[in-house]
Amino acid sequence: MATLVITVVGDDRPGLVSALADVIAEHAGSWERSQLAELAGKFAGIVTVDVPDARAQELVEAIASWTGVLETTVHTAASAAAPEGELLHLDLVGNDRPGIIKEITGALAAQQVSVEDLQTKVVPTPQAGGDLFAARARLRVPEAADLPALRAALEQLATELLVDLNVDSDDSIDWE
Repeated sequence: MATLVITVVGDDRPGLVSALADVIAEHAGSWERSQLAELAGKFAGIVTVDVPDARAQELVEAIASWTGVLETTVHTAASAAAPEGELLHLDLVGNDRPGIIKEITGALAAQQVSVEDLQTKVVPTPQAGGDLFAARARLRVPEAADLPALRAALEQLATELLVDLNVDSDDSIDWE
């Protein structure tokens, strides 16, 4: 069995997910995980698919033939070891301004923290005359990381950026 990672981007319209599901099923593929969204009028997503080895190349070719409908890329997934380290959940809300993600991810990278999932949005606040930026992330912190230093760096950034930032290690939060 081969695991394929398929990315898609194109103009949003009804039926794109169904068309992708159809071609995967036609090649005996099993849709495993996905994240799909409409962003700024575009449909964008990533899907992992398990497909019999003998059908994998056929599926790749079928998806590649979608020129004009969706831009696609297909990669064969490497077998990955189970991730190690503590999971943290980060929530951030504050006035929107350029550089928030740059600053936060810079602090994470300094401690070798991996961003496993990141979701962001900007929400208009007409009564306040601006926009709010919100981010939610699932982070993988390696055992060698200095967790107190990471928390201190994130708290310092929250103060500088004037945002509310919460980091929680509660494993009861369902992020999947």
